[in-house]
Amino acid sequence: MPNVKLLQPGTLDEAVTLLAAQNEDTKVISGGTALVIMLKNRLIAPAALLSLGRLSELRNIRHEPGVGLRIGALVTIREAELSPLIHDKQPALAETFGKVGNVRVRHAATVGGNLTEADYASDPPCLLVALRARVKARSAKGEREIPLVNLFKGFYETSLAPDEILTELIVPDLGLGTRSTYIKYVSRSSEDRPCAGMAAVLETAADGACKELRLVAGAVSEIPQEIAAAEEQARGCRVSGKLIDDIAQAYADAIEPLSDLRGSAWYRKQIIRVLGRRAMQQVTAAN
Repeated sequence: MPNVKLLQPGTLDEAVTLLAAQNEDTKVISGGTALVIMLKNRLIAPAALLSLGRLSELRNIRHEPGVGLRIGALVTIREAELSPLIHDKQPALAETFGKVGNVRVRHAATVGGNLTEADYASDPPCLLVALRARVKARSAKGEREIPLVNLFKGFYETSLAPDEILTELIVPDLGLGTRSTYIKYVSRSSEDRPCAGMAAVLETAADGACKELRLVAGAVSEIPQEIAAAEEQARGCRVSGKLIDDIAQAYADAIEPLSDLRGSAWYRKQIIRVLGRRAMQQVTAAN
């Protein structure tokens, strides 16, 4: 990587100040599992790399009552997978982190890096969108929160400004009567990225009727896909039988999937229907 300047700030304040002073050719690097591959294959040629590796303030996992889980951007996927706190508060999320790549990747990749990469075939974004998670972003001008439904804009593209650093992931607590799940389907090796993924979050009333259903398909398009009109069919009803089939079919009909080495658009439509049905069956199993 000739002529690439390496910046290694020791604090977040220093990091955002350095980033503000650079031009848009500067790339932020944390775990480096994706960025290093792109550099080696000359897909990108930044003038500088700003490393977050020394920012210990971004390595915490904590829970704040009334807010939810707060996961620092530099927490590794493996740390999130094994965290007793995440297992307790969001067991489906801990399980989803455990489905990313292989254990070597999970030891290096970070939660923040996974989100800022905006890889369409990544597991956590799908469930995190369904959980209505949000992130904090910091620049020299200040701090803001971005709902994940607004973070992903396209292939490897987010709504982060060039001078912003993603610092934290916030995952709201599940309410009483709420269940969540994530299902991943791979068409090649067990360690491969998903051909399709499906996340479901279901909130039910005391009588078992649906208060809110959120169903999100991942790895089938450039950003996670959610079909509000299909979800609305479940409101006030028991999510079972023909209703599950109808909603799953509505997702398959509405989404226009991409084609790649993991599956054609036609194949993905069939998988969307199957995974949608299975995800809804899982979150209704205890009702």
